[in-house]
Amino acid sequence: MSHPDPALQQATKQLKALAHQGRLSVIRAVVQGPVEGTPAGQIQTHLGMAASTLSHHLAELTEAGLLTAARQGTTIRYAARFDQLRGLTEYLWQDCCGGGCRDPHCLP
Repeated sequence: MSHPDPALQQATKQLKALAHQGRLSVIRAVVQGPVEGTPAGQIQTHLGMAASTLSHHLAELTEAGLLTAARQGTTIRYAARFDQLRGLTEYLWQDCCGGGCRDPHCLP
């Protein structure tokens, strides 16, 4: 490829961030949390994950654009970027059935 596709690059970065059981657990915990974000300590308690490990996973997910981080005093709240999560799933499905697939699970 001579000209990199930005959508492909973004999807690759996001899928790489999600391709770890710890990070996938973190994102699932955050999407279930309040819209204003879930405090890091609450995520840690919920998942039973070491603080340093959680910090690493949160940084990876934030860097990939899947989470936002907002400081409130000494607390950092992490919120899902639903636009990015939706965009990633739409990217995966955008060409579905374009080649004539007749699988009943394929979205038209």
